[in-house]
Amino acid sequence: MPVCIKDIRFGCEVETIGRTRETVVRAIQSVVGGVIIHVGTPAVFDPWECRDGAGQIWKVVVDSSLSNVPADQRAEVVSPVLTYDDIPLLQEVVRAVRRAGARVDEKAGLHCHVSHPDVTPKAIANLCKMVWKQEELIYAALGVTKERMDRYCRPLNPAFIERISRTPPRTFQQLNRQWYGTYTPNPQRYSPTRYCLVNVNGWFVRSAIEFRAYAGSLHAGKIKAAILFSMALLTRAINAHGASARKRTYNATSAKYDMRVFLISALGMNGDEFKTARKHLLALMPGDSAFKYGKAQRPKKRAVIKIEETTGAGAETLRPSCEEESDMENHPIPILAAVFEGLKAIRQSGLTNMCDRPRVIEIAEFWEYDETAAWVRLNRNMYAQGIFRGFRICDEGEIPCAD
Repeated sequence: MPVCIKDIRFGCEVETIGRTRETVVRAIQSVVGGVIIHVGTPAVFDPWECRDGAGQIWKVVVDSSLSNVPADQRAEVVSPVLTYDDIPLLQEVVRAVRRAGARVDEKAGLHCHVSHPDVTPKAIANLCKMVWKQEELIYAALGVTKERMDRYCRPLNPAFIERISRTPPRTFQQLNRQWYGTYTPNPQRYSPTRYCLVNVNGWFVRSAIEFRAYAGSLHAGKIKAAILFSMALLTRAINAHGASARKRTYNATSAKYDMRVFLISALGMNGDEFKTARKHLLALMPGDSAFKYGKAQRPKKRAVIKIEETTGAGAETLRPSCEEESDMENHPIPILAAVFEGLKAIRQSGLTNMCDRPRVIEIAEFWEYDETAAWVRLNRNMYAQGIFRGFRICDEGEIPCAD
């Protein structure tokens, strides 16, 4: 059964400055209740804890990277392990911390940790290849500065990507060797490999993948967007049969469109549930979110194709929308299920006019519907007929020859 984004567990580290750790932990208590304990050790972290009524522990510790302020004004909020339903609670905690006077600066960061019982070596490899492929787009969307990229959230190691692409890991021991370069039976929490966009070292230490590229924020909506993006990435990685590591080049002209396509199709972040998250994740991207090369190419009329379920061999059919029934509509173009799946996904996304054949091919390739892209490219005439007659799933023996 496919994993749902709501099944993913997460935790956050929110770095703040400007208020003492005691002030910040009392702000947390005002939301979650419970009791406050000044643990104090190890002294280098000077941890404070708020233990809520459910037995969960919210920590506030020192973070040495927040070097713009004195040590007593550095406070990193470390949440307990949370679920999708706990996101509103975390947002209220963030708002309370902000009301208490805490703030962020250019050195502050936000780290998201995600996990699920069904994570496998293959899922982690899928995740890393997927992020590697869209790395430039992700860095741009999250507004990662050159300093942070060089120091705290470096790009994934090309040698690691090559290793997992050449020999997909079947065991965590094999993945361990591929990540560290040599088998490391007792990984350390502060391994140098952790300073990466996707921190796989975190999996070997605490069974959670860490995303380190988010800028510091006390905006509850932006933090929710970061959490949902992290959860969606892991969900996609677990459910995917495989992933391509073919690197994509960032194009400022189409960046907003490309990111929207990635969020909606690849990660399934569509609908009102993710509307605000999409808004924040697209905010820094140039271009037009609806059309790849701007509003100048906006079509005057969009072809509409309805989806109808039938019975028998043609279990599903893509049919054109016409005011009057046509004889041609009774003879839809037969295509394989893999081709049909891609056309259906592109049609439902509403990202392009289905008559725009080059754009359909482009989107199919971007979403890795390789069979769809190849069929549309090789069968110009049949695709054009299908726009008016519809498409149906069939067996390989029914497929007519290419144009």
